[in-house]
Amino acid sequence: MLINKIASVILIKMANSYTQIHIQFVFAVKYRAALIDNAWKERLHQYVTGIFQVNKHKMLQINSMSDHIHLFIGMRPHQSISSLIQNVKTESSKWVKDQNLCKNFAWQEACLPVGRDMGLFRIQRVR
Repeated sequence: MLINKIASVILIKMANSYTQIHIQFVFAVKYRAALIDNAWKERLHQYVTGIFQVNKHKMLQINSMSDHIHLFIGMRPHQSISSLIQNVKTESSKWVKDQNLCKNFAWQEACLPVGRDMGLFRIQRVR
């Protein structure tokens, strides 16, 4: 009887748990063309951040060069990485073209996701 009570308490706690993984993504403009212009780069960052927010993920840091973008996010487990990145690339490419910022804009198919363990960073700081 005690085991069943313990198990139910654990299940209740798990049902209210919060999961998030920190991932850095890097992807490039198609053919590594230098198409991201400084004149509209911040607007692109804002738009991409909005896509992550609509998908219930948290943008922690974003930056780009003329030919690629870096994204550091807190990702919730309700969506696959491939689905999220496909959505970001599709919607942001469409936005750049719709805003008449660059008519030939597209992202490369490849993407580099790198997992981050924030706990390790905190531990290293304390030591």
